[in-house]
Amino acid sequence: MRFEAGELLGVLTTQPLDRTLDYRAPEGGCSLGDFVEVPLGPRRVVGVVWGRAAGGWDPAKVRAIHRVLDVPPMREEMVEFLTRAGAYTLTPLSAMLRLATRAPGLGDAPGMRKVLVRGHGEPARMTDARTAVMDALVDYDDAPVTQAELAQAAGVTPSVIKGLVKAGAILEQDSPRDLPYAPLDVTRAGKPLTADQEVASGTLIHAIEAQAYGTTLLKGVTGSGKTEVYLEAVAACLAQGRQALVLLPEIALSAEFLARVEARFGARPAEWHSGVTMTERRRCWRMVAEGGAQFVVGARSALFLPFRDLGLIVVDEEHDTSYKQEDGVLYNARDMAVLRASICSAQVVLASATPSLETWVNAEQGKYGKLTLTSRFGDAELPEMRAIDLRGQDMPANQWLSPALRAATSARLKAGEQTLFFLNRRGYAPVTLCRACGHQIGCDDCDARMVEHRFQKRLMCHQCGATKAIPDKCPSCAAEGKLAPVGPGVERVAEEAAAAFPDARIAVLSSDLFGSARALKAQIAEITEGAADIIIGTQLVAKGHNFPLLTLVGVVDADLGLQGSDLRAAERTFQLMRQVAGRAGRAEKPGEALLQTFQPEHPVIRSILSGDEEAFWTAEARERQAAGMPPFGRLAGIILSSPDLQAVFDVGNALARADGPLQAVGAQVYGPAPAPIARVRGRHRIRLLVKAAKTTPLQPALAKWVAQIKLPRDLRLAVDIDPQSFF
Repeated sequence: MRFEAGELLGVLTTQPLDRTLDYRAPEGGCSLGDFVEVPLGPRRVVGVVWGRAAGGWDPAKVRAIHRVLDVPPMREEMVEFLTRAGAYTLTPLSAMLRLATRAPGLGDAPGMRKVLVRGHGEPARMTDARTAVMDALVDYDDAPVTQAELAQAAGVTPSVIKGLVKAGAILEQDSPRDLPYAPLDVTRAGKPLTADQEVASGTLIHAIEAQAYGTTLLKGVTGSGKTEVYLEAVAACLAQGRQALVLLPEIALSAEFLARVEARFGARPAEWHSGVTMTERRRCWRMVAEGGAQFVVGARSALFLPFRDLGLIVVDEEHDTSYKQEDGVLYNARDMAVLRASICSAQVVLASATPSLETWVNAEQGKYGKLTLTSRFGDAELPEMRAIDLRGQDMPANQWLSPALRAATSARLKAGEQTLFFLNRRGYAPVTLCRACGHQIGCDDCDARMVEHRFQKRLMCHQCGATKAIPDKCPSCAAEGKLAPVGPGVERVAEEAAAAFPDARIAVLSSDLFGSARALKAQIAEITEGAADIIIGTQLVAKGHNFPLLTLVGVVDADLGLQGSDLRAAERTFQLMRQVAGRAGRAEKPGEALLQTFQPEHPVIRSILSGDEEAFWTAEARERQAAGMPPFGRLAGIILSSPDLQAVFDVGNALARADGPLQAVGAQVYGPAPAPIARVRGRHRIRLLVKAAKTTPLQPALAKWVAQIKLPRDLRLAVDIDPQSFF
């Protein structure tokens, strides 16, 4: 649709408005989908030509579009994707558009810019600040970096960098903006495949050649070579001239994966995640739209890039909870990948050793294809798994490594092999308690206990991120010397391991201990090369890392995830334990996984040890189906928050009473009730839960329901379709 100069049209902006705005087409006209800059009050904002003008305004007062941006227009399939995703998640289109325009300087004209590279000179003296700059520059490899980006990465002022430029240690160069990425060679041979892998890759390649929509679960034990299989599918997609996207659940995984891609195709793909610079984000966005990027590796938000011809989406570790966006726009990247692929006739590969129950059920019911890899690649064998019954272990108070686990660790250390102690709890201790009055130190702004992070000498709230110094005396009764840590975190386990194995090199992998994604990647690379004897980590270590020397995994507290009433507690515990156990014995040396537990007879623990995954999923599905819970029923969470506790309960009760639109479709409302963490960042929080049958048209009913209530200005209402957590 073309609009001539002066013609009225509607523009969707990224501002928090619930409608399009009317403007006049600029001189030279514009077309549907064009990215434009428009005046809004005293500002100029980015928007997209969305359709015809809504009308209802004095035409004489309608302002003109300032300019059309020099970027490819939004494609119809992207408009449909944003519209349908917004309708499903009950998200305003303006917020969906923000997801699709998260690249800086989209309106900047192509041209040259100053970038920094390592020079040949040496400064007269090296300070700590200068060393930090040079180290940060190495981290960027060959990626272009500006002075501002390098200063931020190194934590220094621009003057430090200018001094290094003057000394010749760093050179400034003119570089074109937004260059295309190096072409990938799809004719290069990949690794030799096993018979299982040949069958699986052949099936995926055949599906891609059809250029039609389809979703396939690629299931295989850890170390079975799922990555090599779907890289063959990527090669087939690129050979057709189409684009491919691989989603990873963790930035730290990207370094190893990018190296594998480069070895397979002779060049690196584009990257899209929070660890890349804003300059690279802009380049990736534009090149995806223009066709200068064939292959993108990214986080969940990469789904909203403006692909010109997307033919394949791989969701690696598809069960991972990090694919669910829990703030802002609430969406599940796994489900949105399926939606996007269905619109652009692409294939989806959902890869996991322990798939989500939703995906498993869809595969069992024939909605998704299913490919299974039954054995590990090469000579690697699955680890032997055993439980350590802590009820029979003689363990002193405030120790968490049992004699059995210590003995197994000693044997591995003598053999020159690595051991992993896994505990999914960051920090030193989850609670700091006063032994005089019983006070537990909490966050000032949240109903949450502050976690001691002894390595950083701080207490931290894991809800809002607030920190404070560890006090010398109790803030309640002022008693000195009575504050005691209660329970273990990875830092406390590291302290115990250092005392038990004084000659061992110990590395702690926890997201809060690294200032940048690059620092975390560097630590993982060093561990892979054998720089640590004992690794102590949170769930970060369960996500696809390959440590060739690792032969023993000790799960410090296998019961931790079974606590509480979370709908998915059993599923997540099963997935996490199987994933972390799979880190052991991935090379030629056999591995062993030991689970410390007080409940060895628990059905989930028994399922983990037996390795009968199909029996576990079947039993879990049967229980969910009997209760009408997902994936056999539907849930929606309503989260209300306000600084005023009474106001938030008044609105919650009013919603519960006004449930007519939900009753009309057979849905039930539970609550309101205080959220498990009832106050975050000074805002009181309550929740309502809506439950409905699988086929219920829930979203229209929810929209009518919440529209009945006028919200106070400082009260926020969020609707979470298909909630994954209930905090």
